Amino acid sequence: MDTQKRNFYIIMFTNFLVAGSTTMIMPFLSLYIESLGNFSDEYVQRWSGLVFGVTFVAALFMSPVWGRIADKYGFKPILIINGFGIATSIFLMGTADSVLGLFMIRLFMGVVTGFIPTSLAFVSSQTSKETAGKTLGTLQMGSVSGTLFGPVIGGLMADAFGFTYTFLITATIIGIAALFVVFGLKEIRKPKRKGAHVYARSTVIQGILHHRLLLNVMIITALIQVGNFSIQPLLSLYVAELTEGTAQVAFLAGVTFSATGVGNLLFARLWGRLGDSVGYEKILGLLLLLAFLFIIPQAFVTELWQLIVLRLFFGVAVGGMIPTTTALMRREAPIDIQGEVMGYNTSFRFLGNIVGPMFGGIISGFIGISSVFIVTGTLFVFAFAFLWYTKKQPDQDFEDVLLEQELKHS
Repeated sequence: MDTQKRNFYIIMFTNFLVAGSTTMIMPFLSLYIESLGNFSDEYVQRWSGLVFGVTFVAALFMSPVWGRIADKYGFKPILIINGFGIATSIFLMGTADSVLGLFMIRLFMGVVTGFIPTSLAFVSSQTSKETAGKTLGTLQMGSVSGTLFGPVIGGLMADAFGFTYTFLITATIIGIAALFVVFGLKEIRKPKRKGAHVYARSTVIQGILHHRLLLNVMIITALIQVGNFSIQPLLSLYVAELTEGTAQVAFLAGVTFSATGVGNLLFARLWGRLGDSVGYEKILGLLLLLAFLFIIPQAFVTELWQLIVLRLFFGVAVGGMIPTTTALMRREAPIDIQGEVMGYNTSFRFLGNIVGPMFGGIISGFIGISSVFIVTGTLFVFAFAFLWYTKKQPDQDFEDVLLEQELKHS
């Protein structure tokens, strides 16, 4: 087996382990907070949101930093730091004796979070531009599979072994994934181009802000995450409305949530391959319209099975967006700063993770849960309009934009 193929299989397997393990703790995080003291329901709910969200806040600021370091020293060292860092964080969560202590541990976890986005950047850097979409779509199947099984296994383990041992087991699994990277991954460092330019961080930021396509794609990346996360905290409540009188609301909400992941899993590779052949912008535009078409009817369902079917189709559309946007970054960004550019794209993903739940909560508080689907659907239409407008403008070479910004600010 050649090095590139072996690297791909290792990354796909470790993504499965990391995604599955990090989502194991999600089902019982609020219960764990409750176990740390005698708190009111309001206190537990407030701190559950803060403890969950602080990881993404820290990760938002750190992603470009890790990307810039990766451009200089390689992606493998960053993957190792992220892997062992996440494992250490989750182990320490099991030893927390106060809510504030747990909050600080989750903050530290955000500093080292980024294993899966970094692995996407790593595989992208090792893949030709012509096959980037198909390869990244296939890779996403590993992390999606992990997120499908992780919450279920985590809940079962918490019931069987208790919170502390579940954190220990989860940390051990992620540590094993990091060891696979240490001993199995072989990074093929591409030689620096002769006379390659070294850009300051401010120049890269200005370049992104003035490159219409890259900026648009990053905004779309954030909107994708807002669309995914806006309904997640409310999904069980919506399922409860549709299944009034049913005792198994948590289980049915889990099934409804997983439907999106199944659709994602089944079609991510296909969308990536189509992007390689007909163009990433065309596929991304199609996926945004499909997401709009499948999310709006979710506001008007009267039976749970209707919601599950629509969530499945919504997952089909959303599943191709991350591989397609990452492949676009691969095509546009110079190889010397690709890690940093993808780091900023990851920051936009984490921004969507933060904004999504707050956005959904505010909208549902004013005009009801069903309205969240409609408002989110309009965001996908706006994203499509941005993309369509961008494609009507003259093409920009990112390196030319970078040099222009450097001259302006020198």
